[in-house]
Amino acid sequence: MLRGFAVLGILIVNVQGFARIASAYSNPASGRILEAADQWTWAAIYLFFDTKFISIFSLLFGVGIAIMSERMASRGVSGTGLHYRRQFWLLVIGLMHAFLIWHGDILVAYALCGFLLYPLRNLAPRPQLWIGGAAVSVVVILLGLLALVLPYLPEAERADLMAEWAPSQEVIDAEIAAFRGSWGDQLPERASLYLLAIGSVFPFYVLWRAGGLMLVGMALYRLGVVTGARSTAFYRRMAGLGLGLGLPLCAWGASAIFRSGIEWDQVMFSTQLLNYVGSIGVFLGYVALIMLMVRGGWLAWLRRRLEAAGRMALTNYITQSIICSLLFYGHGFGLFERVNAPGQVGIVVAIWTLQLAWSPWWLARFRFGPLEWIWRSATYMKRQPMRV
Repeated sequence: MLRGFAVLGILIVNVQGFARIASAYSNPASGRILEAADQWTWAAIYLFFDTKFISIFSLLFGVGIAIMSERMASRGVSGTGLHYRRQFWLLVIGLMHAFLIWHGDILVAYALCGFLLYPLRNLAPRPQLWIGGAAVSVVVILLGLLALVLPYLPEAERADLMAEWAPSQEVIDAEIAAFRGSWGDQLPERASLYLLAIGSVFPFYVLWRAGGLMLVGMALYRLGVVTGARSTAFYRRMAGLGLGLGLPLCAWGASAIFRSGIEWDQVMFSTQLLNYVGSIGVFLGYVALIMLMVRGGWLAWLRRRLEAAGRMALTNYITQSIICSLLFYGHGFGLFERVNAPGQVGIVVAIWTLQLAWSPWWLARFRFGPLEWIWRSATYMKRQPMRV
């Protein structure tokens, strides 16, 4: 259920990466004048979704490593070779996704983190929590330092940062032309954006955040937090504290962005820091709410569909990218930079509806999602049974 909840939730953030120019993720006013509906929609996504659902996804990737390791140990065999084959094929799938479909891929980063973190899988939960928390905190320190030194940067470096925050119209026009063009026109632009992200965002942000949360996920699995094994009172406290502390910080960051007139020196690091810290409480609050839904038996029809979507998380994640690329890019309908924020949300809701409908339909007939079957067969080096 958590995985289904996460894979659906990340789409409402990712859709902007398909629909708009790259700089619009941090600067929603880049390349266009925002209407009131755009501002309110962007603020709501920033408050409730941005960084929160990808954090649950990262947490659950660590849970997956812990579960596989535990199962192999219970059979008295080493799971090391299996794990590294699994990570290798995830890396291959992620690279194909990044270069052929969408430059916002997260699978490559997860594969790399999985390679690095596997030796820590057998640590006791408390050291895993401390190491994971310390890794997540590295980004807090980096963002804080950047916010402090920003006023003292040389003018040339400030100009470079400003050019990333608010590109010139010539740069914007070139990006729009590329993504409204053919698949071949898109490829160089997509490759350039992805290589920039993997070379700069991964070592300074994703490695610490995603890697740290994977370790936290291993610990929370073994402590019974993500399996619904703790008491109802525990999850109520967890939801109350997480949301009660996290949402005000994220709201402060969102309001500061628009109060400043979306000025880059106010937004680039200081408001990101507020959302980064606040999102930790919010996503843990979401985890607790899902556990309460399970324990309370609420919304059985939705739980069944989320479970199915979660069992097909890889297929659903890549399918989201395929659908969005066909909608927004030139080899499809070419809606890139032609759909406002409320329209993007409407597209997301339609895709959610489709995936919540098709996931249980598929799993009533097949044991795995299509990509899960390919990934599993490659990992075990043996064709897996598919039919139920």
